[in-house]
Amino acid sequence: MTPVRDDPALYDYRAWDERLPIRWPGGARVAFWVAPNIEFYELDPPANPQRKAWPRPAPDIQGYGTRDYGNRVGHARMMEVLDRHGVRGSVSLSAALCEHHPEIIDMCRERNWEFFSHGIYNTRYAYGMDEAQERAMIEDSVRAIAKHAGQRCSGYLAPALTHTERTLDLFSEAGGLYTCDLFHDDQPTPVRVRSGGAFVSVPYSLELNDTIVYVVNRIEPRRYGAMIKQAFDRLYEEGERGGTVMCVPLHAYQVAHPHRMRAFEDALAYITGHPNVWVATGREIAEYFVEHYYDQAVAKWGRGGSEDSGNGA
Repeated sequence: MTPVRDDPALYDYRAWDERLPIRWPGGARVAFWVAPNIEFYELDPPANPQRKAWPRPAPDIQGYGTRDYGNRVGHARMMEVLDRHGVRGSVSLSAALCEHHPEIIDMCRERNWEFFSHGIYNTRYAYGMDEAQERAMIEDSVRAIAKHAGQRCSGYLAPALTHTERTLDLFSEAGGLYTCDLFHDDQPTPVRVRSGGAFVSVPYSLELNDTIVYVVNRIEPRRYGAMIKQAFDRLYEEGERGGTVMCVPLHAYQVAHPHRMRAFEDALAYITGHPNVWVATGREIAEYFVEHYYDQAVAKWGRGGSEDSGNGA
């Protein structure tokens, strides 16, 4: 009988009572980061047989215009709020935006924000790509970030959250350090990649992602603000025993509408008003974990996947 793989073979299970005793810089309990998704959507992209880019027939003017609002108006409004509370964004970047809206890249660079890869367009998916095609897409995005943003690209969030079984291997081989695509823990986790190098999952929340909140779960702004505060309270309490990570992923065409900003800003003020909070970027969290805790985690649980744990095919 052929064994059936029962997990992604990327990381090992660790029980709740086996949290790493992480202490973030300054003894912080929580590493807090905000991930603005700065994206570009094509009006009439090439068709993908596994997923439609737009819910309506082309041209979907309503869908395109909503997203264009984020690039025209929302990002500047969001940046002002983050500036007021001393938060540097970690930008999940559709690399095509470097050509389409270089002024947004400039605004982020002025603030010393991080850029990490979110593919090329958010209307072109990894589904159906072969290895050469996906490698070319990943490497193209890494080169664009180096050229236009002047940064080494450390992190990856797959375009529109679409993956293949090779995605993390290919990004590691392109020089990447961390992924936001796994959603499985409140602490960073070593991830097994075929290169054998250090590679980690940095917690990124779908539950607090404003698109999931507003579009999928249809939650009103004041409730979203309350959710952010409640999530922080729990992670702050648990972070006393072992440092946690809290991420709030944003989209300027969602959170930055005039009627939604106040609830988010109130939550941001609440979090940044607490002591023992490290306001960081995704890269800073990944690098700190690798330097101080990665070896300890690997020694205790392994690097992850079937070769370390015996799980898998």
